[in-house]
Amino acid sequence: MDNDKPFYSRSQLALRNGQDKEEVWVAYKGVIYNVTKSRLWRGGKHYEHWAGQDLTEELKDAPHSATVFDKFDVIGYLR
Repeated sequence: MDNDKPFYSRSQLALRNGQDKEEVWVAYKGVIYNVTKSRLWRGGKHYEHWAGQDLTEELKDAPHSATVFDKFDVIGYLR
């Protein structure tokens, strides 16, 4: 864990859904990632998943592994 990154509440994360603010963030295992630049998250939606949420439970049904998050910047941590 990078101690200089801030902590965010679930309600703060929810605002980064691609609708309320321009940023598109998702969380996985307590880490918040900025997926704004991903073409797959345009508009805050990726298949049946919505941005601004913790996707930890949903990833088990995804056709990819958690390494997909390695290409995104860590914004902070979920409080």
